[in-house]
This record gives sequence, structure tokens and C-alpha cells, in this order.
Amino acid sequence: MSYESAKAAFAEWGVDTEAALARLRTIPISMHCWQGDDVVGFEQTSGASGGGIQATGNHPGRARTPDELRADLDFAYAMIPGTHRLNLHAMYLDTDATPDRDEIEFAHFAPWVDWAKGRGIGLDFNPTFFAHAKADDNLTLSHPDEGIRDFWIEHGKRSRDIAAQMGAALGSACVNNIWVPDGYKDTPIDRMSARKRLDASLDAMLAPPLDKAQMLDAVESKLFGIGVEACTVGSHEFYMGYAIRKSILLCLDMGHFHPTENIADKLSAVALSLDDILLHVSRPMRWDSDHVILLSDDILQMAQELVSADLLARTRIGLDFFDATISRTAAWVIGTRNMQKALLRALLLPLDQLRAAETALDFTTRLAVTEEFRDMPFGAVWAEFTARAEVPNGQGLLKELDRYQSVVSGRG
Repeated sequence: MSYESAKAAFAEWGVDTEAALARLRTIPISMHCWQGDDVVGFEQTSGASGGGIQATGNHPGRARTPDELRADLDFAYAMIPGTHRLNLHAMYLDTDATPDRDEIEFAHFAPWVDWAKGRGIGLDFNPTFFAHAKADDNLTLSHPDEGIRDFWIEHGKRSRDIAAQMGAALGSACVNNIWVPDGYKDTPIDRMSARKRLDASLDAMLAPPLDKAQMLDAVESKLFGIGVEACTVGSHEFYMGYAIRKSILLCLDMGHFHPTENIADKLSAVALSLDDILLHVSRPMRWDSDHVILLSDDILQMAQELVSADLLARTRIGLDFFDATISRTAAWVIGTRNMQKALLRALLLPLDQLRAAETALDFTTRLAVTEEFRDMPFGAVWAEFTARAEVPNGQGLLKELDRYQSVVSGRG
């Protein structure tokens, strides 16, 4: 079907496809750097990953240097229409120096800022509390050893400062997201003490006031991970309370909850108590396995809630998946485009009609309209979106993905 025919079909339901396309172009998606190198980073330090973080597979083409990773990102962004950001972890510094985590400075990330500035994209940041010898106990900010806690508090302070300088340099607030792997493999006796230590460490780390126009703090919970099956110190309840008390962002990671929990249901609930929300869009398969996101019901429902509840302006959308069994650049492209497709479908719903039916308790009409819309020509509108951005679609996209993969497959 042509775009003009699709436009007319949606217009019959009172939906303006041009308005949807214009809105979609303005919604930034923060693509995560760690898909490109299997969460390895560019440090000289080493340690167990912790918290269940693990990329599996050995598909050829992993980025081994910052330059290779940036080249891969450039290709991926060229395949993705719309507005872009990059989510960078502290372990991805680009420098000849060898600072430990409590010694990192903005200068160690300056090449990333120059690269982002040249491409007109924003940066987001994450302190890295895993893959380090001082995290091998699966305890960092909640560790009983004060010296280890102080090490990680300093890392967190430096990360916040780096993020603020990134935001200032790029003229766009950098979200600094805090996730720690802290927890216990077997049932602990004293959860309270660990949570008090985490609470105090976060207070110390976040104490220096920084301009929110440059940097936004966020905290991220997790249900469990390998090695922390029995208890995660930073649970959803812990961080939800902390974010509300401190007026910072709460990160909802789609892989960090029980498989039957729905992020779409949580958004409006937490939005009543929070100014802003951070999303990590992922796909768990039986556990927090971070598979490449599909255009699945979970993603569609989450996007619909963002649009229906008018939360787009208050929500930062970031991605979080890593798969080393497939082309890493293709994973970025497919996953990010799926997030955009889900948002487009939500923007193309006749929400006024659906809300009116629901308010009138006319659940029959609500069901009938939503089911009829499954057959609407969303694909033709998406094809128009990609065409206007001059990025390939369909067979053309597959050819470009294959072409680039053949270029990087020779990496050792």
C-alpha cells in the first residue's frame, strides 16, 4: 500500500499520519554502546562482571577499540531515522592513561564528546560498578568494608561530574544512571544493614549539587541476577522510595522485573510521584537476559502508555540489550527501529475515541477498535518515515546490514 492510501485510511479514523511522523522525529532514543563490544569496555582493569551481566556468543566483528566502536555506531545511526543519543558506560573511556575507577576524569572521555558534537547527538552516562576486583563480592556501595564503599562513592562522584561536563559541552542534559550489582546468592540474615549502607553511600555520592540543565541523576533497580538470586539490595521498592525522596529519575528496566510484570502498568503509577522517568528497553527471556527487543506486545503496550498518558516529554528512552550470537550492528539497528515502530503505532491510535469509550464504560467499542487497528497499514507509514530520512528499508536494509557485517567480520 502507498503512503497516500495509508494516510487516507488513518484519516477515516480521525488520525493524522503527518502529525505522528512529525512527533516521532523529535523523540530521542538513547542507544547503548555496550551492544557493540559485548560489555567488555576499554579499561586495563579486570574483574568478574557481577549481577548477572553476560554476553554470550562469538559472532565475528566485535569492536575492540573506541575507534572501531564509533565506526560501528556511525553505521548503525545511518540506518536509523529520527533523533539519536548514545548511552556510554564509564568503562568505555578513550585515553592512553590507565586510571582506576576512582580516578576517571572528563578528559578520559573527551574524544566521545568531540565525536558526539560532530554528529549532533546527545550523550548519557553510567558509572560502572561491575567488572572490577572491588566488585567481585557482588557488593559495592553496600559493602561492609568502608574502604570499598569509599572507592565506589568516589567513582560515582566522578561519574556525575563527567556527565555534567558532557551535558554542558553538548547543550543537552546528560542522564547519569546508577545501577549496582549488590546482592546475595543465598538468603541473607540482615537485609536492613545492607540497605542502610546503600542509602548512605548514595547520599554521599549525590551530595554535591549539580545543574539539572546539564546532568540528571537516575537510579535503577533489579529483581535478581546470577550470583544475587536471593536478594538484590537495590530492589524496586528501595529505589522507588529513594527517587521520590530525592526528586531524581527512576529507571525502569524491562528486564529487571518478574516475567509477568508489565512496565506499561508501572509508568502512570510512578509518574504521579516522579517528575521524570528513565526507561531501559530490553527483552528478558525467562530472566534478565537482555535479548534484542522485538516489536512484541510488551513493547507496544509500553509505547502506547507513554503516548496515552502523555509521558513522552517526561521519559528518557534508553535501550539495554546485548547479543554476541548475531551481528552486533544489526542488533542495534533492528532493536532501535523496533522501539521507533512501537512509538509510531502508539501515535497512530485513535486515542480520543478509545478514551471516550472507556470513560463511558463502553468496553466493547474499546476492544473492537483496538483489534481493528491491528490490521491498519502501519508499515506504509513507517516506510514513509524511513524514506523521508533517506535510510533504507526492507530488502535495502538487509543488504546494508550484510554489507557492513562483511566489512567488520575480519576483526580478530
